[in-house]
Amino acid sequence: MKKQIKVWYHTGPNSDIREFLLPKSLLWFMGLMFLCSICAVSWISYDYFQLKHTAYDNVGLTDKLELKNQLIQDQHRQIQKFAADLEALKSNVIALTDLGEKVRLIADIKKTGDQSGFIGIGGIPMSELDPDLPLDSRHSRLIREMHSQVNQTHALVKSEKTDFNALIEQLKHKKNMLASIPSIWPVKGCVTSKFGYRTSPFTGRQTFHSGLDIANKIGTKVIATANGTISYAARKMHFGNLVVIDHGYGKTTKYGHLSKILVTKGQTVKRGEVIALLGNSGKSTGPHVHYEVVVNGIPLNPLKYILN
Repeated sequence: MKKQIKVWYHTGPNSDIREFLLPKSLLWFMGLMFLCSICAVSWISYDYFQLKHTAYDNVGLTDKLELKNQLIQDQHRQIQKFAADLEALKSNVIALTDLGEKVRLIADIKKTGDQSGFIGIGGIPMSELDPDLPLDSRHSRLIREMHSQVNQTHALVKSEKTDFNALIEQLKHKKNMLASIPSIWPVKGCVTSKFGYRTSPFTGRQTFHSGLDIANKIGTKVIATANGTISYAARKMHFGNLVVIDHGYGKTTKYGHLSKILVTKGQTVKRGEVIALLGNSGKSTGPHVHYEVVVNGIPLNPLKYILN
């Protein structure tokens, strides 16, 4: 078997044909190398296209991952903003609580035993409200803390609503009570006889005078010194024409020696409303109004109540 192959060739169009011998092993080796080269190029091409495809997929995944991270960052910042808003809400509720306490102090109103009172709630640390915090376990801790404080704030709001409703009722009661306290002059004029013991102009003896005598001309308007209901409006012995106002809370006022009564029994009146005209009726030495303030059945000095 021949181990060589003849190869003919010529160097030019006018040259002689020449031949040389090539070993078969060399041809087999060159053929094998050629096949290997084709395989290598094919494998490299396949691998290249696979890498390109993977790279393309990675770009899409990277974009999706960045978008997801951005959404998480936005949610994190929204949660932290909500936490800051929750802190502001708690501050406002606590400010309302303080305002309620000041109103009670000014109005001299104490909390009753059935009122719930102030509920203390903690605060979210300011370090947790930093929008640039990394997305780690602090995020979950912040959500848990917010959930807890939302419940506490809800309880505080409910408590303060109860307290404010009670305070409003107490203020109404206080307002009614204050409006029912005789606190102004019933008529303009000169005080001719004060409250207390005096020498009677009729007997010359020491007698107790249970009110004030305020003199002025007949027909001068007499006004109610506080809110109340007319309990008496008629003539009565030495008082002459008499008006009695029941102000509630154990307080009444009397207006005697009137020339004309302008109200009727059972009528409600307001402080400053005209109820009669000054006169000289009954046992009197001249035109005046006998004015009394009676608390729980005991006459007291009207000057202690007059503020104007």
